[in-house]
Amino acid sequence: MLNKGIIIGRLVRDVELRRTQTDKSVCSITVAVDRDFKSEGQPTADFIDVICFGKTAEFVSKWFSKGSMIVIDGRIQTRNWEDKNGNKRISVEVVAERVNFGGSKKETTEEEDFTELEDDEVVPF
Repeated sequence: MLNKGIIIGRLVRDVELRRTQTDKSVCSITVAVDRDFKSEGQPTADFIDVICFGKTAEFVSKWFSKGSMIVIDGRIQTRNWEDKNGNKRISVEVVAERVNFGGSKKETTEEEDFTELEDDEVVPF
């Protein structure tokens, strides 16, 4: 069996890094992915929810912001939950396993200093 999701798109909002009760880093992001086809009266993009954990979450929160082009390789999962009115809901999301920059070097501003990485931090260029 295979469960793999690869998406390329832009972040729809700034990244907020949080911590779990066990102090593990986590962030939830939404990626807008343009559709290849455009039908009249239909959406032109899909908005995909993505969850990042650990070093991946820390990397995303440090290097990406609203509008950044991002490449995500991960697995797709479904989650059952109940809303505040007691209605049963299902969410489909991608759990990021690898994250890469999707934009060209021209999109990087001169103000960013890529030499501020910690010794154990890896930037996937």
